[in-house]
Amino acid sequence: MTGITTKKRFIASKTSMLALLVVSTMVFTACSSKSEPAANGSNNGKAAEGKKVTLKVEIFDRGNAPAGSTITENYLSKLVQEKFGDTNNVKVEYVPVPRSEEVAKLNVLMASGSDVPDIVFTYDPNTFNRYAKQGGLTDLGPLLEAHGQTLKTFLGDEVLQYGKFEGTQYAIPAKRSNTGKYASFIREDWLTKLNMPVPQTTAELYETLKAFKEKDPGQTGGQVIPLGMTIASAQYEPLLWSFIQTMTEEQQYTLTQQLGSNDYPILLPGFKDGLQFMNKLYNEGLISKDFGLDKDKKKMSEDIQTGKVGFFSEDDINIYYKDGTYDLLQKTVEGAVLSAVDVYTNDQGKHAKPQYAPNGLYIMVPKSSKNAVEAVKYLNWMASDDNLFNLQNGVLDENYSLVDGIPVANENPTEEAKNRLFNSGDLAIISNGKQLGSLEKNLQARALSMPKQFQEQLAIAQEIAYADTIPLVMLDRPIEAQTKYATTLLDKFNEIIVKTTMAKPDQFESIYTTMLKDYMASGGQAILDERIAAYNEMKSK
Repeated sequence: MTGITTKKRFIASKTSMLALLVVSTMVFTACSSKSEPAANGSNNGKAAEGKKVTLKVEIFDRGNAPAGSTITENYLSKLVQEKFGDTNNVKVEYVPVPRSEEVAKLNVLMASGSDVPDIVFTYDPNTFNRYAKQGGLTDLGPLLEAHGQTLKTFLGDEVLQYGKFEGTQYAIPAKRSNTGKYASFIREDWLTKLNMPVPQTTAELYETLKAFKEKDPGQTGGQVIPLGMTIASAQYEPLLWSFIQTMTEEQQYTLTQQLGSNDYPILLPGFKDGLQFMNKLYNEGLISKDFGLDKDKKKMSEDIQTGKVGFFSEDDINIYYKDGTYDLLQKTVEGAVLSAVDVYTNDQGKHAKPQYAPNGLYIMVPKSSKNAVEAVKYLNWMASDDNLFNLQNGVLDENYSLVDGIPVANENPTEEAKNRLFNSGDLAIISNGKQLGSLEKNLQARALSMPKQFQEQLAIAQEIAYADTIPLVMLDRPIEAQTKYATTLLDKFNEIIVKTTMAKPDQFESIYTTMLKDYMASGGQAILDERIAAYNEMKSK
């Protein structure tokens, strides 16, 4: 398994909401109205003594509370109150925010000033950067030093860097339990029928895809789809990034375009070659015909489940869930076997693919909060002892059993036990995924959470997801043009993929040139110019 070194970066969001623009002035007028130093809040960095403090904490509301519970009153909320609140003279009050409206609702709460929770969060780095830039957040650095040493140790310096804006710790990032993203999958039973080996390179894959089309080993009646594709990143990123050529450091830093939480290779050497390969596959009938319409992967998933797809890339874990893609394929097609493989190769012979940043949520304390100390203590408590473990796993023997020290969810828990953890992931906010002290244990737990018949293959898929990964590019200051143009450019990026792929071969060049020119004029050039300036500044220090 390849080790990973991830880097700090400042990134824009995939989604830029109009509501943010409308309320931004109100947000920071309300949140910056205090004259005290932001690090201390209005209690000057000291927890309230004698008087019980009400700590308001945002929580996502997904509308999934079981009978007898609410999103604010449930087993885990009572556990938090007992273990943290009662021992610290704090009443913990959860403030529900609809998950589907998180940014818009958060903007309204921040604008209210007095009604905003003491702990808020977002997955949207654009939102975090805007709040920090306009002075709406508490400097958490001194508070972490005073009240968050366990939390600091749990997160580590690498993760904490993602919560800094221009050197100041304005957010506490959640820690991802793993950063691997993608694996590819092939119908091994088709290979067996054709007496073909598992392809090891992109060139070998191309020959395999042609054989799938010509010989239709799945007996689909002419409906075979050799390569399943969508316009979701899990399908096209492993292919396109494998065409990116070896670069200088300057090219990496300046030519990469960060749109939302991902790096995009549109200006990198080799990207055009990747598009031409996709164009070749499409015109030879080797790729999903209507992939440009399949944004949610629903059509591709159906085609896999009904036995039409021979090869595809996906998030490493996605196909293995109970009643998921692989499970339904095996129920539909007798003898169907999907094997995890690593096929796409770059100019160095590596199976290059992107990875996740090591952070998840951006956890923030508004500058107007009077309970910044209690907020940090709450998060520090979560990282202490076995508190996070209990929040994520529940009660031994009732929710889980231990297998070689790894908690494994019981297959048939009681209704009471099952209902305990309905909002575990949304309450245990310092972590994205279960944390067991090491990457190896985290991945073991992830594999053991899947149906037994898929655990061995999932372990292989996870290894693939960590092999030859491409680290995120770091610049030491935010790139404002990325924040400004991200949404527009991401749409144009996807449009470039679709239209160049579906173009007639003799029209590829003109379509590519025209669309790239439009991309650059719509903000791509502004990002490039700013990244060049930022890189030069960074190198001059």
